Amino acid sequence: MRHLLDTRTLGRAEALRILDVAEDMRDTQSREIRKLPTLRGKTIVNLFFEDSTRTRISFEAAAKRLSADVINFSAKGSSVSKGESLQDTAQTLQAMGADAVVIRHGASGAPHTLATSGWITAGVVNAGDGTHEHPTQALLDAFTIRKRAFGHASRGRDLSGIRVTIVGDILHSRVARSNVWLLTTLGAEVTLVAPPTLVPQDVSAWPTSIRYDLDEAIAARPDAIMMLRIQLERMNAAYFPTEREYARRWGLDPARLNALPEGSIVMHPGPMNRGLEISADAADSPRSTVLEQVANGVSVRMAALYLLLAGERDDRDDQGRDDQGAADAADAPGRPAREESAR
Repeated sequence: MRHLLDTRTLGRAEALRILDVAEDMRDTQSREIRKLPTLRGKTIVNLFFEDSTRTRISFEAAAKRLSADVINFSAKGSSVSKGESLQDTAQTLQAMGADAVVIRHGASGAPHTLATSGWITAGVVNAGDGTHEHPTQALLDAFTIRKRAFGHASRGRDLSGIRVTIVGDILHSRVARSNVWLLTTLGAEVTLVAPPTLVPQDVSAWPTSIRYDLDEAIAARPDAIMMLRIQLERMNAAYFPTEREYARRWGLDPARLNALPEGSIVMHPGPMNRGLEISADAADSPRSTVLEQVANGVSVRMAALYLLLAGERDDRDDQGRDDQGAADAADAPGRPAREESAR
């Protein structure tokens, strides 16, 4: 894997490999010593042009647990705030010897530009670009759904037969876009629910169905319902009458929570607007996977960074053997970790 820029072009086999490696990364996090030496000597730069807490910390934790050196770069207070271009910033990172760049940017397509421009030779991971995509969020969502659905038997499984309903601000949501492409690639049936004003103008090419009534969507018995944050900071117009009206018609309140079929899970990419798109009862219920998604995010991002920086090398080393990418991720790096713990 050279870059991870989107889920629209991510194939089923590659997506499953990331999820399976993440399974093994997750297993390593229950050990007494959770740090693996896999990426020792590698330098990973978190290049964030937009504010972030969960995603940046998750990538930082993932890189450090793989023993990489991490540089956190924030646009605020940097030369970017003085007018430095993405090209100049990239060339600075190239001169510093960055092996991978995790980029979040307000402009859709910025990670693709960075990856294909020739400014930098490092692998690029898209941590969210404008309203375009957020691939690692979709991967951790798919990982969470698969884990809840199949438990210990999830390795190697796709999401065929799983029904997922995504509710809320589809128009501004890169999370929704990435999930639509990835979940359908993995075989899930995806339904989008939103006010008409928060649905993109043309979704005819999207492999999904659209509903405008949340109660009807719940009556269709989804296996997972994902509530999206209302992104007020990206809105420059009145997309719905009032926040109270939005909560009444499209919020997951206690009554709608109780109407979900047994076994359905409640998801949210965070941060949550409690009382708007999701009630406190729903956010804190046993059905909620919000904290699981955060924990799973570290494992998925460990897998992505591993495959980006070590996977191809390990594939060359393992020619002639069965492809055991997931086992390699946990066992091969784990042996040195256990040896270190004995010293």
